[in-house]
Amino acid sequence: CVNHAISFRNCVTLIPGRVFILTGTILHNLILKNMEMKTAGSRMQSLLVLYDMQCTFFKNALDGIQDKDAHNRLHTKANHIAWLAGSLVEQRFGIARDTGMELQQTAHELFKDGKGIQDNITYPSLSEFKNDWESISPVTRKIFTEITDEKLDSQIEMGGMKMSFFDMVAFSIYREANCIGQIALWRRLLGYEAMKYE
Repeated sequence: CVNHAISFRNCVTLIPGRVFILTGTILHNLILKNMEMKTAGSRMQSLLVLYDMQCTFFKNALDGIQDKDAHNRLHTKANHIAWLAGSLVEQRFGIARDTGMELQQTAHELFKDGKGIQDNITYPSLSEFKNDWESISPVTRKIFTEITDEKLDSQIEMGGMKMSFFDMVAFSIYREANCIGQIALWRRLLGYEAMKYE
């Protein structure tokens, strides 16, 4: 895929330090996003590409899953789909709060302060998590495009560890990919078709 050519069905595009195989549709959408991708800090540009991918992949991973299956752990201790989805939504809201915004997802009390999965709790419907995801994602994207190097270099505490705000954002975006991958695996284990990447 040279100079962002999109005439091939599958292309390889380089993002600093990473290589992705992308279908033409996804690549086309990323190119359109990239045209709008002006960030205050150059360090955020590659992370913003991943962020935009995950905005779509989250919805695709949950597509068609019934709420009764979202709580099915298949007799394991693994985090089920409902918790994974709510945790990701809470993470995006958390980033907004870390920049001074007083925003909360609908199910904040179930996920605040890094709260893990709780047995015998019925989590909200996936539609509620998807609605909150849709509402917070443009907010956090705006934060990432406007954030200054000074803010990225500022120190915060997370899980008892001190790190820069940039490191926290990078970890959060990595964790999004990790959790979306877990949901994609649950799809197959529960008998759903594979997650789509378009």
